[in-house]
Amino acid sequence: MISFVMEGHDMAYEVQTAIQIFFPNKHYYPVDNIPDSGMAVKSVFKNGKSEAAFFENGVEVCSNSIEVPQNFSEREKKRFIKEPIYNMLSEYTGYVPKWGMITGVRPAKTAGELLEAGMNDEDIIKYFTEGYKTSYQKAALALNVYKAERKILDLNGPNDISLYIGIPFCPTRCLYCSFTSYPIDIYAKKADEYIEKLAIEMKFVSEAVKGRNIRSLYIGGGTPTSLSDEQFAVFMEHVAENFDVKNVGEFTVEAGRPDTITPDKLKAMKDSFVSRISINPQTMNQKTLDIIGRRHSVDDIRRAFFMARENGFENINMDIILGLPDEKTSDVENTMIQLEKLSPESITVHTLAVKRASRLKETINDYGLTAAEEMECMIEISSNYAEKIELKPYYMYRQKAMLGNFENVGYAKDGFESVYNVEIMEERQSVIAMGAGGATKLYNPMKNEISRVFNVKSVDDYLARIDEMIERKRAAFIDKKF
Repeated sequence: MISFVMEGHDMAYEVQTAIQIFFPNKHYYPVDNIPDSGMAVKSVFKNGKSEAAFFENGVEVCSNSIEVPQNFSEREKKRFIKEPIYNMLSEYTGYVPKWGMITGVRPAKTAGELLEAGMNDEDIIKYFTEGYKTSYQKAALALNVYKAERKILDLNGPNDISLYIGIPFCPTRCLYCSFTSYPIDIYAKKADEYIEKLAIEMKFVSEAVKGRNIRSLYIGGGTPTSLSDEQFAVFMEHVAENFDVKNVGEFTVEAGRPDTITPDKLKAMKDSFVSRISINPQTMNQKTLDIIGRRHSVDDIRRAFFMARENGFENINMDIILGLPDEKTSDVENTMIQLEKLSPESITVHTLAVKRASRLKETINDYGLTAAEEMECMIEISSNYAEKIELKPYYMYRQKAMLGNFENVGYAKDGFESVYNVEIMEERQSVIAMGAGGATKLYNPMKNEISRVFNVKSVDDYLARIDEMIERKRAAFIDKKF
């Protein structure tokens, strides 16, 4: 636990996230006074200065301060609050984060805003490196990712939308997972009813978006392919009946778990004009698969990949996670060597985030988690191998509680960048989400604003309240003149 005290300001979020860069996966509490035990930070903003002090068991250990100009924006004030905390804790821990003080989810979006405001590449790099102490490599990554994203965003038409359909079932729940997902062996009978209720929501949405162009359609979860062959076929038929799948620009199915992929499911996808699938090993090291609760082998991953190729899938993504429990750089290199041999069209490289709702968070002391310096090496290994097989970074996002305060990056061969990934991240297009846990984003291009409409997360609630979910959407569509 780390306590913090604020004086002269109330920006608790900025203080907490600055501390979190150096002390991730702790509990952070605002308090009125420095406690006599434990670690604490004091942040003071007054008299033209921003100051920070670090305490251990009530005793001040170190401090830092900066001068603050008379006139500043709200964004600059946030930076001034964070800077002395960052300076102080960087010196105290000896760690210099590659992203510097940047804690936001979408650094590429910031680069894009600056680019569209008229700043040139050099000034944008300086904005990150000088203003937020970001390394040159990460600043360049943010800028280059936005430029790749802009090629996709510039093709958005005024009539374009994207769709998301969620299947919240999985064979098992992975150690690190915090998503809303339900074990299919327990919910097998309810899965039939879920598909029926989902079909009702799909029918409503199909009528509401009639005349719109579906630029991307993404079926995610959970693991959609955890459904039985029969259930999956019925589900895909409902999708094809309600939406013009033949003319969807990009149609992705998250086929995540290799042990759930079968010839019949691949055929059902092909019959419904699915153009892109994701097969997610997370790691190509068997000992790690066993630790994180996967029921498949490394050979199963290869089998699923080649089965997909034999069934005509020419656009395959593979997800991996860096920093999984007890993995070393040599394990990451082995994973990348194995993926190089498979040569997928895209690889999404995630940095492990220890989520509050995950089993890993509950049992974190049982595992060896990756230090920031080793994570840097892992990221460099993945980046080098991606470049070796001609995959370029095209989208990126960051999460709270990430090891080392790093990032997730999608790499793809030219022409195989995922439209949906860019649209959901950059929020320049309406994305209509169906199913339990779905979060619809309605985009207003005139105001460049997003309005959200949420479905309930629980499968049981979704089954009981499907009419309410539809009415939520109907009301939002009318209110936002969608």
